[in-house]
Amino acid sequence: MLVHLWGFLYSSYVRFWLKWLWRLLTGKCELQRLLDGCGAGARRTLSIEHSLESSKSKVLRNAVHVEEAEVEKCVRDVMKEKKIEQKDTRFKTNLHISLLQISGYKKLYLNVENLRKVPYDSENEEHEEQLIELWNLLMPHENLKARITKQWCDIGFQGDDPKTDFRGMGLLGYFSKHYTDEARQILSRSNHPKLGYSYAIVGINLTEMAYSLLKNGALKSHLYNMVSGLPQMEHFHQFYCYLVYEFDKFWFEEEPESIMHFNQYREKFHEKIKGLLLDCDVILTLQNTKKP
Repeated sequence: MLVHLWGFLYSSYVRFWLKWLWRLLTGKCELQRLLDGCGAGARRTLSIEHSLESSKSKVLRNAVHVEEAEVEKCVRDVMKEKKIEQKDTRFKTNLHISLLQISGYKKLYLNVENLRKVPYDSENEEHEEQLIELWNLLMPHENLKARITKQWCDIGFQGDDPKTDFRGMGLLGYFSKHYTDEARQILSRSNHPKLGYSYAIVGINLTEMAYSLLKNGALKSHLYNMVSGLPQMEHFHQFYCYLVYEFDKFWFEEEPESIMHFNQYREKFHEKIKGLLLDCDVILTLQNTKKP
């Protein structure tokens, strides 16, 4: 109760007067202080995002929803609203970068969400090609005898026709294509007689994990630190590759009694990743491997 009351008082009254006092003392508005005081990356962009969202100015609040094409105009509008000289190129450049990151994150989420809604369609030639490519990347020395075959179980599908979620296979395909040696190594480890797991099914579970972290905003620190501009689908794919690689290490370090405990260890791994993402300086990528 007291926490909620303080939150209300701070956002409604205290914050305004603190900002006024700091502006009086420094001669700079909150945005100027944030852009001057923080280096490029998540600390700066997250602070700018919070400042804009909390502003009483409609112009500033709308800035967090600006489209990429309107970012430059939005920067000019913000500077005009806050009475900042247009010739202040440092402020203009840094705010432009932060707004690109903010708008890019929102756009990336929408793109991933749209992809997530696309079901696997065996009549879709592109879907079929990516499925076959996944097999060829992971099993280069074994020919697929038929489109529907028990061989799919060799890469961790549960049946003879992997009509599972297409987005899962798409991300698995990206990992296998750009980190081929690592993907084959992990597939081999997934066949361990005691600690083995279903490679493809786990991959699809990790797809859902990556999606949920993007949706709830947990990936902002990672992406804002990784990309000085617009985060792209490729960067989301690369984060997924990190999850696959790290989950395999985590699974063998934990030594579960059986695959029946998968959900328990999946959640434990999820909590570990969420903890890492709380660090404003975090960047989670595969280390010591070739990059796409």
